[in-house]
Amino acid sequence: MRKQLQGTTVGITGASMGIGAACAREFAAQGASLLLCSRSSEGVQQLAHELQHEYDVPTYAFALDVRQRQQVEQALQELPAQWQAIDILINNAGLALGLEPLQDGSLDDWEQMIDTNVKGLLYMTRAIVPGMIQRKRGHIINIGSLAGRYAYPGAAVYCGTKAAVRAITDGLRMDLVDTPLRVTDLQPGMTETNFSNVRFHGDSSRASQVYRDIEPLQAEDVAQTALFIATRPAHVQIQEVLMTCTHQAASTVVHRPGK
Repeated sequence: MRKQLQGTTVGITGASMGIGAACAREFAAQGASLLLCSRSSEGVQQLAHELQHEYDVPTYAFALDVRQRQQVEQALQELPAQWQAIDILINNAGLALGLEPLQDGSLDDWEQMIDTNVKGLLYMTRAIVPGMIQRKRGHIINIGSLAGRYAYPGAAVYCGTKAAVRAITDGLRMDLVDTPLRVTDLQPGMTETNFSNVRFHGDSSRASQVYRDIEPLQAEDVAQTALFIATRPAHVQIQEVLMTCTHQAASTVVHRPGK
């Protein structure tokens, strides 16, 4: 029986863990060929090997720091010919750093968030979308955030980057309205991944408090939603999806009933 995405090439950034890795697994299960990149070469190579063995799908993994414009351009230009035609791009690479008031924030943290969440997404999109237009097929799924809609204290810059993702996604959709390409902003709320551990620079004790007494989204929940979005009929474009766990209404409006 033919799987839904057999013959489709899916490119995923930030694929070594979290939502990126979960997307890789969900799309592999539907027969997609996987083009996986991450700053962690070892992690993404291991994932590609596991998925190729488990689902018998072609995989190609490489190290890539999406913040580096020249590295992005060179890496994509040097892809083997069979991996050049990307049908679905999942711009997943992103992070939050720190939770200090703006006036006390780290400029280094700000630059890393802006360079990854905004500029990295733009570099990947600019490099890949022209080929999609030429081939007259393609879908760009940007992993945004609830934070792009509802700012919260200590996260002005992170929220600003995700608001930018939302605006960029909307603008790109308008620019492509006369093509068959589809563009989606997938905006999850609290999702239990390595996200908070990264935000707090490895302070796992502090990170664990984010999800205290609540059942947050899991990476698999977001990945399954991305798969649903990508497998709609060609005439259906899901412009955006905002998803949270049941007890989260906005960024800081959370009920913690205990698990």
